[in-house]
Amino acid sequence: MNWLYTLYFFALGVISFLTNEIVTFAMLGIILLSLTNINSTLKEILKAIKEK
Repeated sequence: MNWLYTLYFFALGVISFLTNEIVTFAMLGIILLSLTNINSTLKEILKAIKEK
């Protein structure tokens, strides 16, 4: 699944470079990383609850 995030990040980078929206690219990258971390944390919590 990580390759999919890399593909999204690359596509956002190309589009933002072509439209000169580098700040938008940085902000979307930060949001994408944050959402990925939240998703991973929630999966770990769910796994811990199921093991109980």
